[in-house]
Amino acid sequence: MVSTATGNRAPHLESPTRREQRAPGSIDGVFSDAEHAMKNVGSLISRSSSLALRRHVCPHLRGSPTSFPATKRTASFRSVPASFHFKSGSVIRAMTSSGARLPPSETLCSGPPDGKYKLALCQLSVTADKVANIAHARQSIEAAASEGAQLIVLPEMWNCPYSNASFPEYAEETDNQGGDTPSSKMLSDVARKNGVTIIGGSIPERSEGRLYNTCYIYGTKGELKGKHRKVHLFDIDIPGKITFKESDTLTPGESLTIVDTDVGRIGVGICYDIRFPEMAMLYAARGVHMICYPGAFNMTTGPLHWELLTKARAVDNQLYVITCSPARNTEAGYVAWGHSTIVGPFGEIVATTEHAESTVYGEIDYSKIKERRLNMPLEHLYKTLLPLLYPCFPCSRCDVRITESMTDPTDLSHGKLGGRHAIWKTVPNEYATST
Repeated sequence: MVSTATGNRAPHLESPTRREQRAPGSIDGVFSDAEHAMKNVGSLISRSSSLALRRHVCPHLRGSPTSFPATKRTASFRSVPASFHFKSGSVIRAMTSSGARLPPSETLCSGPPDGKYKLALCQLSVTADKVANIAHARQSIEAAASEGAQLIVLPEMWNCPYSNASFPEYAEETDNQGGDTPSSKMLSDVARKNGVTIIGGSIPERSEGRLYNTCYIYGTKGELKGKHRKVHLFDIDIPGKITFKESDTLTPGESLTIVDTDVGRIGVGICYDIRFPEMAMLYAARGVHMICYPGAFNMTTGPLHWELLTKARAVDNQLYVITCSPARNTEAGYVAWGHSTIVGPFGEIVATTEHAESTVYGEIDYSKIKERRLNMPLEHLYKTLLPLLYPCFPCSRCDVRITESMTDPTDLSHGKLGGRHAIWKTVPNEYATST
């Protein structure tokens, strides 16, 4: 084992005399030039990690007593990659020090008895007539349920045109029990009558004077299982191609959304959320079987990134990823890409479609998740990477504080590393596992 340096010390390099004492011809005993180079690389990684983690150390550990002895605190938060192991014919493994905490990951929750279920993605045509959109969505859901679908997914902004001008006009104030909420009421009713779980795409939501891009999830009894407000707003400006800024009208959400349903544990994101791999990693660490991303990629980013990102999130986390788009309308102000898709844990396309209105059916088999994770174990990598990306993770005190009473979401020590939105606040309290 070769120890990397901490602080400002140079890495320890084995002396020539000691190297000469190694047995001739010993593979593990002879240090090659490449191995010496890697020792220096390890030192640089340790130093850069030290600078980053000293700057973004968890506030509960900053200048206050903790359960860790001082020596272990230094090992944990000042040089996370405390050692590198070199073995002949093996991959170099970066190991955290004994004092470092590991992510509070959860095992997959149990699914249907046979581990399989059928789902449907409703790629809907959207018009300017809200009443017609709601009626059409209901018909599509009922048709999918009659075909045996257990989970039905709708696209982003299915009840209105995708435009900043439309969002305020079509918004529903679902927090107000007596308010006019025809879209969400329809979803609840049709889920209950057909005994299906619905990932309700997204609609514009009004709450306390603000607008959100919100997905409602309903269970088989018509109960609201959860709602996800789009965390990462779609602001894009590609000259000569497309310019759109959701932030002109919408407010970003501050929560991740995980729901336990009759068809498994599901994480939810909306469109632009799919571009942030850390978000999907957090979902995977909480034991989700799949991540559903209702989305409306456009004709510029769709051909290049839609399938690529869907596969990437599935392969990264070895789970199912579902993307559901509106159908393409070339006469609309915003033209959607379409191609609603189901991707499996090995990056395989389970089912997909083109750009026209259609319903995509596919069967998911949970045993494939376990099979792929046994074939290619990656969990140890997440346990190393997550504490490095988010030094606060998984401080049990921070889990409670962030989910219940975090007042400053811009605090760098709570997730806004590298300009990313503070998504720690989103982990539901029931999944805030203490370590």
